[in-house]
Amino acid sequence: MDARFNLFENEVAARFAKRFANTGTVIAQSPLPKSTQELVSLRASQINGCGWCIDMHTKEAAAAGETAVRLHLVAAWRESTVFTEAERAALAFAEEGTRLADASTGVRDETWERVREHYDDDQVAALVCQVALINAANRLAVIVHQRGGSYEPGMFAAAFD
Repeated sequence: MDARFNLFENEVAARFAKRFANTGTVIAQSPLPKSTQELVSLRASQINGCGWCIDMHTKEAAAAGETAVRLHLVAAWRESTVFTEAERAALAFAEEGTRLADASTGVRDETWERVREHYDDDQVAALVCQVALINAANRLAVIVHQRGGSYEPGMFAAAFD
């Protein structure tokens, strides 16, 4: 299946994408660990079935030094021993923040409390924004059938420098 629409070649979409990328820069420059940012983005993208974003965040994480074992186990993080307690809290938060329609309460109080045990205010702010941003990115890519497989690390950032 080919992409329905090229968001990268349309003037309106390109202007939006530049501003969208700038919001990602704020998160990237936050004190939330880069590995946590990528793991959260990867997990939300898996849930949303976004091949483009799975491709991007897997490759960006690997380029930043993330191990193949951890990347392969993100989908089964609860049954894995390779994630820290802080990462596990962030992954639970990402799942609950992504699956809003599946739970009328959204992020459970227990999950929120676990996140607060491991992250300071700036990191929590970045985590909340990261989950919102990746879910928006997933929706953009899934709606237009943006396919995964062709992404190269740094490609998205370079397009908007």
